[in-house]
Amino acid sequence: MEIAFLLFVIAAIFIIRAVKVVPQQTAWVVERLGKYHATLAPGLNFLVPFIDKVAYKHSLKEIPLDVPEQVCITRDNTQLKVDGILYFQVTDPMRASYGSSNYIIAITQLAQTSLRSVIGRLELDKTFEEREMINAQVVSAIDEAALNWGVKVLRYEIKDLTPPAEILRAMQAQITAEREKRALIAASEGRRQEQINIATGEREAFIARSEGEKQAEINKAQGEAEAIKAVADATAQAIERVAAAIRQPGGEQAVQLKVAEKAVDAYGRLASDATTTLVVPSNMTEVSTLIASAMKMIATTRAQ
Repeated sequence: MEIAFLLFVIAAIFIIRAVKVVPQQTAWVVERLGKYHATLAPGLNFLVPFIDKVAYKHSLKEIPLDVPEQVCITRDNTQLKVDGILYFQVTDPMRASYGSSNYIIAITQLAQTSLRSVIGRLELDKTFEEREMINAQVVSAIDEAALNWGVKVLRYEIKDLTPPAEILRAMQAQITAEREKRALIAASEGRRQEQINIATGEREAFIARSEGEKQAEINKAQGEAEAIKAVADATAQAIERVAAAIRQPGGEQAVQLKVAEKAVDAYGRLASDATTTLVVPSNMTEVSTLIASAMKMIATTRAQ
């Protein structure tokens, strides 16, 4: 009974050491008699008990690695604290096992040295503007060396850039001065545009007034010309009608009567005015003679 139990225990140990189940996204490195033998893939695997052993276990997932904060010196001799995070993935479990005694420490140290080298080639202002370039150069430098360690560096991200307190105050003062400068420039541009708009408005208003006055003078002159023309036309029509009436039978007698009435009326107005000295002709027949002379002139004109 004891022998059977012992055989059962030995069989169980053999099965436990021979059968290995590897989880997904995991690689196990197997050594046979102290030498690399194989890399077990995810799933069910079988080993030779007491001859094969699992020496290393690696996760094939993307691993974030926090790179400790360090002080870097920029090109213009300014100290800058840089904190970052690195993402890598094991691509060759065999090299990751035997290429470096500790690839995580190696990647961390290489990331710090590469970062100091990249920051040292940039001025302080550029470090804030060229984060993408810094990240890319750090990844390139680490990835080239990490190939021998079976590791692929995926990306590096700068979490924080912290300059000294004096530099921060100076930068804040510079930003404040720049914003005040922009505000003053904007205000002056506004006043300049305001003056331009006012001048443009006054010029356009003056032009509009002058054009209005010009058009008013033109309209006035045209109106006066039309009035003169209308008066002249009316006078001509009246003269033509008078001439036509004179040529009618009895026209001359009517003119004589009209002239006599005008003469008598004129003498009457002169006589009624106390301030007027009236000189009466000694012979009233001279008035009729004057009328006859006027009629004779009219007749002569008509005959011509």
